[in-house]
Amino acid sequence: MILHIDMDAFYASIEQRDHPELRGKPVVVGGTAKRGVVAAASYEARQYGIHSAMPGKRAAELCPHAVFVKNRLDHYAMVGRQVREIFLRFTPLVQPLSLDEAFLDVAGTLRLFGSATQIGTQIKKLIHEELALTASVGIAPLKFVAKIASDINKPDGFTVVRSDEILSFLDPLPVSRLWGVGRVGNQKLASLQLKTIGDIRRYKRDVLSENFGNWGDHLWNLANGIDPRKVVPDRTAKQISHERTFEDDIDDIEAMRAVISHLCEQVTRRLRRNQRFARSVTVKYRCGDFSTYAQTRSFGEATNTTDAIFRKSMQLLEQLAAKHPQPIRLLGVSVGNLTGERTKQLDLFHAETDEKSQKAVDEVVDQLSERIGSNSVYRATSHSWINRGGPPKK
Repeated sequence: MILHIDMDAFYASIEQRDHPELRGKPVVVGGTAKRGVVAAASYEARQYGIHSAMPGKRAAELCPHAVFVKNRLDHYAMVGRQVREIFLRFTPLVQPLSLDEAFLDVAGTLRLFGSATQIGTQIKKLIHEELALTASVGIAPLKFVAKIASDINKPDGFTVVRSDEILSFLDPLPVSRLWGVGRVGNQKLASLQLKTIGDIRRYKRDVLSENFGNWGDHLWNLANGIDPRKVVPDRTAKQISHERTFEDDIDDIEAMRAVISHLCEQVTRRLRRNQRFARSVTVKYRCGDFSTYAQTRSFGEATNTTDAIFRKSMQLLEQLAAKHPQPIRLLGVSVGNLTGERTKQLDLFHAETDEKSQKAVDEVVDQLSERIGSNSVYRATSHSWINRGGPPKK
């Protein structure tokens, strides 16, 4: 069985824990009532329609009595490491998705700690007792079902879906519960009268593929309880990837460049944290009509420097944008053919000094990110994406 553990309103809950006077109040982390962007919102604030990535000004309009607090990314990162340490007490197979959520494969430790349900219960208890926070747990045989299960009864939820319950669990849920179905995808599926996951399961697979390509085939598989993906820790992964789906399609190459820069920073930080090197990089490019393209390039030698992977990724992005000049709804970067060793090739024209300086930059950024949060230190090329919705231009 697989556990998906998701901390409840993580940033806002930490603020309410650390400042008891904020408990029960609508708390907004990040931004202000006049500018900036919301990083997180407490459940009390969410009742007013406030959510992450929303302009602070809009949040204040929805809830004039909301309490805005400054981001403390360094502190949240520290608490995130404490949460991860609790996970690792029960299994080494932990696949982090972010600071506040992860998949755990507990099949190999059941004899030590009891059933998956007992392990999930113990983890929730430890998080509450040691960190004074709550988490929602989903348990299922499949990764995506475990993730959906953890969302069902938030906050402080606990949902178990057994093998013979998967289809009956999924069928009545809205299609938006599936990975990769956002606002636009929901509208596209609704045009075919597909409103629930059960509707997709009963729909003709070939028609879905005709309408949505590989994405349609992927949705059909999920709706039918088909998901072979395993829990893979970064240290043993064959590839590491990050992707972003946009609420509104974008066609500005500079905006795409900023997203690619941010994604490259994420994947390379995970590479270096696990002392891995990549021999190839792939850029995934999904258009507004859901047609999806990808291009891959190999490196002359395995690397984990952000600059090398960003430069190659930008070449791939420019090629994809030239071949498919239309607004896009998703961008992704994945590094593959990973190795724990780096075989150095002799090259008379290799810029050794430049490579050393790039490594030095990466080392400093990694150290600062560990101390003050992953979005506090980043390359200038990532700025417009990370600070989207931030202070208005004068």
